[in-house]
Amino acid sequence: MFDATVSEGVLRLHRPETRWVSTGWDGGRARAAAAYNVTVPEGFDRTDLAAYRDERLARAGFDDGRNDSGGGAPDRDAPPTLFTGVSMDHARGARLGPVVAYATVGLSNPAMLPMEPAGAGVSDKSAEMDDSRSAEPTDRPERLGTVNLIVGTTRRLAPGAAANLVAVAAEAKAATLLAAAGVPGTTSDAVVVADDPDGEPAEFSGSATAVGAAARACVRDAVRAGLRSRYPDGDVPGPTADAEHGVVTDERAEVFDP
Repeated sequence: MFDATVSEGVLRLHRPETRWVSTGWDGGRARAAAAYNVTVPEGFDRTDLAAYRDERLARAGFDDGRNDSGGGAPDRDAPPTLFTGVSMDHARGARLGPVVAYATVGLSNPAMLPMEPAGAGVSDKSAEMDDSRSAEPTDRPERLGTVNLIVGTTRRLAPGAAANLVAVAAEAKAATLLAAAGVPGTTSDAVVVADDPDGEPAEFSGSATAVGAAARACVRDAVRAGLRSRYPDGDVPGPTADAEHGVVTDERAEVFDP
């Protein structure tokens, strides 16, 4: 499905006239010839991410189809781009049927969700949480963690099916990480979904469909392979180890009948 190339710490997944849905930086829907997963250096603190993306793509020798002749408007949508502290040496892919998935896996900033939170009731902290707690871990791709997924299918997905495939991929990622590392994800995970506008139509993408079932298997196997590459000794950060960064959602919400 994709022509995958790694250069200068950038993974390019190239496929002309592809439709994308991204939950990452500058995300949403787009049509472009490629998507990118970019390794950022330790201590990364750039906030001009569009300029940084263009610098990295140029350094890698990738033409993302933008008009670079003096600040003109791009000739099509900007390519979906994810950022991570994980080296692209650890990128792994898996394919099954009409689906392929690529993953990079780092768990230094796990986001844990205990089923029996410490709070006995609705915590006053819930009302007092400021932007530094809720947004700081995810606003900049500076953490060494992050699980980035790019999932593509040769089918033409209905708009709702494309959005739902994001949820299917995220669910498969969470199930895999819970089994392997005891955490469902990190504070900065992102998913990109791609489909072929000229492919065989698919109205749905749930786990019982051909697309959804294949996506679950591809995400599981790509994430597991990425984990083995990143943590070859099995010493993964998480609830049983000291993680460099991370959050635990230990408040209780108020439950009510609608």
